[in-house]
Amino acid sequence: MAPTVKPKSLFLLHLAISFQIFLITSKSTDAAPVPAPWPPQFHAILFMNNSGTLQKVDLWYDWPNGRNINIIQNQLGKLTYDLEWDNGTSYIYTLDANKECRVLHFPVGILRPSWLDGAEYLGQKYVDKFLCNVWTKVDFIWYYEDVVTKRPVHWVFYTGYTADVITFKVGAVLEDPKWQAPVYCFGNEGEERPLLNSVVTDSSSGKLIREVFSAF
Repeated sequence: MAPTVKPKSLFLLHLAISFQIFLITSKSTDAAPVPAPWPPQFHAILFMNNSGTLQKVDLWYDWPNGRNINIIQNQLGKLTYDLEWDNGTSYIYTLDANKECRVLHFPVGILRPSWLDGAEYLGQKYVDKFLCNVWTKVDFIWYYEDVVTKRPVHWVFYTGYTADVITFKVGAVLEDPKWQAPVYCFGNEGEERPLLNSVVTDSSSGKLIREVFSAF
């Protein structure tokens, strides 16, 4: 004859099972969030501040075509272009009468959509009135992402240089002709010219972002 299970024993068994489910659920919900990958193509307007030196930056990111461009308007100053290709080449130039151009070579290409993989989660913090999840990547950049929309809100570089994201339009693409560096960035044989006088500071947004990725 099979033993009779008392109601009290059934209650305790049910309680034990419920507690185990609670522990498993709590463990999974307590896992640190991860930053959303960048969309393959987007346009963002950034306001940059470097110890009071202000810039407005139009950032066009185009991963499928292996290119990224920062159009940098310095406050009451030059409009400069930082055009980056996935082969590691960057062209920093103006389109004014001075025809300035600088060619840089990096050991890596543009930022991958998953470039924040492995970032250390630091918790949540309000910035620009948005509640954000915050991560740091190898102490080079601190990245703030809106908890609800998963859009980037604010970046802080290791130099103290900051970026506030004003607009972020997923899927926006810059027209192909605007990705062409001017002819004066090249020599007579069509090869890239050596470094010329810099038209941006060493802490320009495009250069800093490239340096961050080069360090990984």
